[in-house]
Amino acid sequence: MGALVLAKIFSATVRGIDGYIVQVEVDLSPGLPVFSTVGLPDAAVRESRERVVAAVRNSGFDFPVRRVTVNLSPADVRKEGTAFDLPIALGVLVAEELVPGEILKRFVVVGELALDGRLRPVRGLLSIALAARDKGYEGLILPVANVEEAAVVEGLTLVPAESLEQTVKYLRGEWFPEPTIQTKKTQEPVVSEMDFADVRGQMFAKRALEVAAAGGHNVMMIGPPGSGKTMLARRLPGLLPPMSFEEALETRKIHSVSGVVTGPLSHERPFRSPHHTISDVALIGGGSVPRPGEVSLAHNGALFLDELPEFDRHVLEVLRQPLEEGEVMVSRATLSVLFPARFTLIAAMNPCPCGYQGHPDRECVCSPFQVQKYRGKISGPLLDRIDLHIEVPALRLAELTEDPLPAESSSTVRERVLKARARQKERGTPCNAHMTSKQVKAFCKLDTGSKNLLKSAVSRLGLSARSFDRILKVSRTIADLAGSPGVAEEHVAEAIGYRSLDRSV
Repeated sequence: MGALVLAKIFSATVRGIDGYIVQVEVDLSPGLPVFSTVGLPDAAVRESRERVVAAVRNSGFDFPVRRVTVNLSPADVRKEGTAFDLPIALGVLVAEELVPGEILKRFVVVGELALDGRLRPVRGLLSIALAARDKGYEGLILPVANVEEAAVVEGLTLVPAESLEQTVKYLRGEWFPEPTIQTKKTQEPVVSEMDFADVRGQMFAKRALEVAAAGGHNVMMIGPPGSGKTMLARRLPGLLPPMSFEEALETRKIHSVSGVVTGPLSHERPFRSPHHTISDVALIGGGSVPRPGEVSLAHNGALFLDELPEFDRHVLEVLRQPLEEGEVMVSRATLSVLFPARFTLIAAMNPCPCGYQGHPDRECVCSPFQVQKYRGKISGPLLDRIDLHIEVPALRLAELTEDPLPAESSSTVRERVLKARARQKERGTPCNAHMTSKQVKAFCKLDTGSKNLLKSAVSRLGLSARSFDRILKVSRTIADLAGSPGVAEEHVAEAIGYRSLDRSV
């Protein structure tokens, strides 16, 4: 007769950005003192035996001098991370009948153990909490450092513990944690300190960013060093509407899995700015155990790529799928994971390798071949997916030294953006940049003058079908900002004006 499983504890892991419930089975049997873990554990899970043994002993309990077998079920799903430390330790104590196990049938248990028995936070806690709620569990036993993150999920009893010893006291009825206050859905977004009014001049670029914020359009800024491209890009999130609770929750799940969560749930849209030396895996996501990349960390927000031609060509080409579909499929031998990646791309580049082509005070030393080679690092298909190409010229000395005229603040521009977004929502298109072909036909109808203007631009600039589609969407956004029910000729003309790279070829 085989040995009986003496303890069952429910825990969880993360697959992609979603939580996945795992049953931790602990069996103690006679024999040499061996600790083995089965069920496709990764290195971090296998190493848990050292942490568990030390934590149990340093918490005042005797570790059994028997054969300890830990099974993580289902056994055909790979387990990774340190969240199984606490459930394994509790399983050993329950199997030794040192701790009652009845209450553990209703809870999901996660937590990393320090050697002295203290609990450390784990990644992906929000996804785990959502999985526990959806599967009907009463609550979570978790590290104190993770409680603020889990408090976003309603309907769960949270037991935040500081150590293994404190957890045992709770299970024995010797300690009762204070009730956890759950995060309100109506939390206000953090107001950005970066204001549009801080940027001197550049009225054309500011207008273009307003259009981009109103319609969710991708932007390319071309200008010499010091013209204000980075300043402008960092102020775009201040123009965007706050995220809804559902958007904030989805964004927080991605950040939780990646281990970059800080503070309570925020409705402020993320802004990511990776360096140009980034790899394609870091940008798009991946690894042996797939994790989100920068495009997913920017989901529902903005991704800023400064010095775009300095990025490796193959790194830039992986942007095509997320820009077109708003998601990324990462496939490995054992599994495929779909990560959301709906973001507004803000790219910046110099007009030439030296950066001073067209500068009023500096001479460009680049040959036409060098300029062509520099700009050729960005492929046509990628440029097609960028709606607005705008020039950001160098500021003259007078513009820097004289007292500037009062400029519009981010809050003023944001009001117009919010009204334009509201008009889009009324039509059933929350963001013009993501309209389907059917919606473009329905909401971007042109009069005769507008059609002739657009036909002339397509013929003169040699635009692709995708570029044609992008101009229609931008025209619709400009009309929304103007409060116009239809797309007029002046809206199309302004949208064509935002295709400077098309005019330069």
